[in-house]
Formats: sequence, structure tokens, C-alpha cells
Amino acid sequence: QVQLVESGGGLVQAGGSLRVSCSASGSIFSPDVMGWYRQAPGKQRELVASITSGGNTNYADSVKGRFTISRDNAKNTVYLQMTSLKPEDTADYYCNVLYFQRSGYPVRNYWGQGTQVTVSS
Repeated sequence: QVQLVESGGGLVQAGGSLRVSCSASGSIFSPDVMGWYRQAPGKQRELVASITSGGNTNYADSVKGRFTISRDNAKNTVYLQMTSLKPEDTADYYCNVLYFQRSGYPVRNYWGQGTQVTVSS
């Protein structure tokens, strides 16, 4: 039903910037929460940042002050602007959207396919 398409990953030098995007389609509702997770090789997936429909944001301590999450409701798209990138930021980045229970629908959670971000020293 709901499809998430991610883009914008790539290779960047330490200290540089990169923006990843995720567009959601297939739902009559606007996502209640949109977020980004990341997973490095051999490590568990972790929450990087999230944003609610009301604009409230939450960031992992490791990215505070460097990353900015935003959303375009007209396009059902969430963005993650990454600046001052570090090699430790290298990971596969996954988009996630959450829909609250409403109108007979249960709570729903969906994942994107992932986009790779590589930060070189």
C-alpha cells in the first residue's frame, strides 16, 4: 500500500554536507511521524531524527547541531540535511513513516529501502 522512495545518498568528504530525501505515496493520510534511522555494518539500527506532523523534532545526541530534519507536506516528503559529516556517520539510512490509529485503521509503520551514505576521512 504505502511506498517509500529514498534518494540523495552518496559519498562525501568529512566535514561536508549531504541531503537525503524520502517520498511517501499510497495513503490518503499524511504521515503523523516521519523519521530517519541508520545502520552501520555490524551495528544495530538506530534512530537519527524524527519529525511530527506538528513540526516537533527529535535528534540523536550524536547528530544534534549537525543534522536537520524537515518535511514538505504537499509532497509527502521528509528530508535530512546533514552537515559537518564525520566518518562515524557512514551507514545505510532508512526512512520510516508512522500513521496513528484513525478512521478504523490500525497504527501503521513503513520502511524505505535504504540509501547509503559514505563519509571519507
